[in-house]
Amino acid sequence: MYHRIMVTGLDPIAPEILGVACDIIEVRFHAMCLLEEPLSVPEGAYDPERGQYRSDVILGYLRLLTPEQVEKLIALTELDLYVPGLNFVFGQAELGGRNAVVSVARLRPEFYGEPPDLDLFHARVRKEVVHELGHTYGLKHCPDPTCVMSFSNSILDVDRKSSDFCPRCRALLERALAGWPVVD
Repeated sequence: MYHRIMVTGLDPIAPEILGVACDIIEVRFHAMCLLEEPLSVPEGAYDPERGQYRSDVILGYLRLLTPEQVEKLIALTELDLYVPGLNFVFGQAELGGRNAVVSVARLRPEFYGEPPDLDLFHARVRKEVVHELGHTYGLKHCPDPTCVMSFSNSILDVDRKSSDFCPRCRALLERALAGWPVVD
């Protein structure tokens, strides 16, 4: 079975970032990547007190827009995201659902006062795209710090992990891709 995963942007986003996402999706999920025109930011997502955008509001918005003919929809954005109770998130997904969002704002080395590094930035984008899509297939956080499904509390955690699944998470993903429920 060939899976169909749609990739879009929220707000203006550089097309090459969407291309990086598509490339890793095709490899890690054996999927056809469908690029969609960028979407506008949903009303009510911006929190002026924090100067950030609520990823849960964005997920609700995506849920309304996900076409039936695609299995998953992931949106990438330059906006800085958070969920109540956390200072920020690199992304968020519906566990076992269809939608995910990834913010690239804190994945750029420049965010941390470092010089631009396109290779490092793209590596981080790949990791977070795979991580959030992994959640949509029912995968939870993995205790292996090198597994792409490990939780990232900081950019150091993102840099520590790979863009691939550990053997246990790979087996769970293959089960999900074959249409079987993920049992972990």
